[in-house]
Amino acid sequence: MLTLDLTGKRALVAGVADDGGFGFAIAKALIEAGATVCVATWPPALNIFLNLLERGKMDESRKLKDGTLLNFEKIYPLDAVFDTLEDAPQELRESKRYKDVGDFSIAGLAARVQADFGAQPLDILVHSLANGPEVKKPLMETSRAGYLAAVSASAYSLVSMVRHFGPLMRRGGSVASLTYMASERAIPGYGGGMSSAKAALESDTRVLAFEAGRKYGIRINTVSAGPYASRAASAIGIIDNMVKYCQTNTPLPEVLEAVEVGHATAFLCSPLASGITGATVYVDKGYHSMGMAVDGATVPTFGA
Repeated sequence: MLTLDLTGKRALVAGVADDGGFGFAIAKALIEAGATVCVATWPPALNIFLNLLERGKMDESRKLKDGTLLNFEKIYPLDAVFDTLEDAPQELRESKRYKDVGDFSIAGLAARVQADFGAQPLDILVHSLANGPEVKKPLMETSRAGYLAAVSASAYSLVSMVRHFGPLMRRGGSVASLTYMASERAIPGYGGGMSSAKAALESDTRVLAFEAGRKYGIRINTVSAGPYASRAASAIGIIDNMVKYCQTNTPLPEVLEAVEVGHATAFLCSPLASGITGATVYVDKGYHSMGMAVDGATVPTFGA
């Protein structure tokens, strides 16, 4: 029987702050496949995340197929806007939510992982990070600062993470990120430069796949997931409408589940996908393949 086996592999999933998003679903899928998983969490959400875990508030979602509860090998702080701790403003470093977490930069996280596990401890790196402070604004009303912030947090962070973690990954390892259809089609209401950030992320995936493939022997892919009403996605403001629209207009008229993105990402990070790199893989119930909306009048109904 062909199985997805990640036994003996170690993964780092960056961007897990609760049990309701793609990051958690990916981490859980990797653990189900046998990997050990560390996660990195945005410092302002870190204490809340730890408290929810300690108080058992996530126990239901932590249940694995064998009835046990998943556990993360390590939980680290990460603000992926900063390559080094020195890049962060002093007032931020001294603020209540940051001052006691240590080095929360990308370089700091890489140093912590290496200190905890040795020279080349990673097989899998997952970038589940995105932020656009002006995402509710139309692109034409987005400030330069807001636009650049979206690209920095959502796209350049992948470049920086591959630069810092590539040397820590074993040959044959895999990097995966999450993108969205707005990278290639206009999605009214998904603004603030986030569409540009996702386009950059996909372009960078192809270039990084070549550069890091030649230098470190690792694969890099991105998963274009359909809209999903996670807590983080609520910041968009129209996420419920996006979900309903896609449910109506996809070849499979169903709501996308986070576990489906988790399973697809786990596959991409496994030896079963050893020939796949530089790819954008769609996990959106087929929405990307549609060229016309389904309105019930012009589209025939097909059935058994």
